[in-house]
Amino acid sequence: MRVPYAPSDPPADSPANVTQVYDQIRARRHPRPLIPLDLALLKSPPVASGWSSFLGAIRGQTSLESRVSELPISRVAVLNQAVHEWEVHGALAHKAGVSQEGMETVRTAPAGVAESGQKGDGEGGLSKKEWALIAYTDQMTRNVKVDDAVFARLQEVGFNDKEVVEITATVAAYNCVSRFLVALDVGEENGHSLKSVKELGNT
Repeated sequence: MRVPYAPSDPPADSPANVTQVYDQIRARRHPRPLIPLDLALLKSPPVASGWSSFLGAIRGQTSLESRVSELPISRVAVLNQAVHEWEVHGALAHKAGVSQEGMETVRTAPAGVAESGQKGDGEGGLSKKEWALIAYTDQMTRNVKVDDAVFARLQEVGFNDKEVVEITATVAAYNCVSRFLVALDVGEENGHSLKSVKELGNT
């Protein structure tokens, strides 16, 4: 990483509020240990605390099925070349039910591939609903502004207003995550290629 990581345990002379932030993040990660992203964020405990609360809500408190949330997160990782994000969430999306063919499409399809709305159900291993997610994620990530037609497609394929808000928040949140990871080279993975879904299953 471009700056030193924080220690995996709070220094002995840390004030109570810093120790509480470590405990907060450990509780969210349990039973896994802290990861490099946590140790990067813990250079600034207030930022780490707010980040953990926000991402905890995005990951664990929305109404979205895992398949619906993990697919756009994986696509953000591809578009922003966030290797760690792809390795974690690509595997989770596949586990949640996106086919191997579908995940390879997520990994290799060029940005904007689904914007026209012409992708058929099952094409590239993705459903019509998943293609709508890809189009929305691509525009949010690459253009920020989303065309009316691309936005409307989310509703046309069956997402309700609450789900649209949660999808939007998820894409926005993981653009934040990927930009943090890549800018600081958290995990020292910049420049590495994105593994295939088959390779992810073997890690």
